[in-house]
Order: sequence, then structure tokens, then C-alpha cells
Amino acid sequence: MRAYGMLSTVPSTTPLSESTLLAALAPAGGRQSAVGDVSDTAVRIMLAAADAFAQRGFHATTTRDIASRAGLSPAGVYVHFTSKEVLLFELSRRGHERARDLLVEAAAAADSPTEALRAIIGGFSRWHAEHYELGRIVQFEFRHLRPEHRDAVLGLRKEIDQVVAGVLRDGVDTGEFAVTDVPATALALLSMAIDVARWYTPDVRRTPAAIEATYGELAFRLVRPGEALAASVLS
Repeated sequence: MRAYGMLSTVPSTTPLSESTLLAALAPAGGRQSAVGDVSDTAVRIMLAAADAFAQRGFHATTTRDIASRAGLSPAGVYVHFTSKEVLLFELSRRGHERARDLLVEAAAAADSPTEALRAIIGGFSRWHAEHYELGRIVQFEFRHLRPEHRDAVLGLRKEIDQVVAGVLRDGVDTGEFAVTDVPATALALLSMAIDVARWYTPDVRRTPAAIEATYGELAFRLVRPGEALAASVLS
């Protein structure tokens, strides 16, 4: 079983430029700043692309749309990014890497598989509420990526799946969970959290904190011993 409470599995430190970008794209508590408030041009372009993709969808967004939101000419966008597909890939890659790292950190900081499951599914759900626009791009627009970029993102998705599956297996080993199909259960739990980005808006009655608590508890109820749901629905 993995050593809960230790951070030995956390990936290597993200470079400063990546941290700066992620702080702009998905800061703690949700994004507040407008595109025009950001001084770094490349970051401003990515923020503009995130807004455009979230509101219009990838296919309906043009490079001119992105440039206009960033306060640039289309040529100014091409100085930093060769196409809008590359922009989509950079957003998807960074979003998935950030989500993976958050799950790894939450699982490693927990004292037990039960605490880890509540933390990773609750936290993953909250992330998709606080960053619902980026979440929609990361989760639902990646299909528009060209094959090599899509494969890279799918690789990151597998890493996320493995974090959840590892916690489930640990819980089975300790007797905290009753799971007959670990991969299917991991998929169901992640899908539940990801779906938050589809329906969440800031004007809904549920707060991100409430979503975190509810989804964390739902995750545990799905796998706790004595619950027939995990064995019957997913078998």
C-alpha cells in the first residue's frame, strides 16, 4: 500500500513560467482577472483563447476572435502560437497536468484511502466548479486536437485514472472499500466530477465548497463495504 501522508509521488516542480500561466488560467478560488489585466502577451493570448473556446466552441472561434480579445492583431497571435489548435493543445495539456498534480498531492497528503478518495474526488469536483470554463475546454474540446496532441492528452488522462485506481486498490487492500471492478469504478467517479464543469455556473445555488463536500461523500458511499451499488451497477 502507498504511504499516505507522504508526498513522495508528487511530480517534479513546475517551471515558473508554467506556474505563472496556471495561476492566471486557474487560480485558487476561481479566475477573477480579465484578459486585459494581464501584462504577459503569451498568457494574455491563452486567456483570450480560453474565453473564446468556452463561449463559442473551438470550431466557431477564429484566430481573429482570439486576437481581438487579447488586444492584438492576428499576426500578433502567430508570433507566439502557430495556430488555434496549438492554443487548444496548450490549454488542454496544462489543464490536465494541473488536475493530475492536484489529485496526486491530495492522495499523498491523506492519512487513509478513505480520506484520499474524499479528497481527490471532492477536490476534483470543486476544481471543475471553480474553473468551469477551463474545465469545459479541457474535458470536452480535446477531441478537436490533431492525433499527436490528442494522444498526449489521453496519456495524461490515463495518469489521472491511475491515481484514482491506486487509491481504490489501496482501499480494497485495507478493507475500507468493496470494489469488484476498479477501472470501471475509477471511470465512474471521475466522470461524476468532470460533469460538474458541464452544468456549473456561478449563479447556481450550490457553492464549489458544497459541491466538494457532497461529491467527496458520494464517492465514498459508492465504494464502502455493504453498498451493493459498486458491485451491481458496474459489474
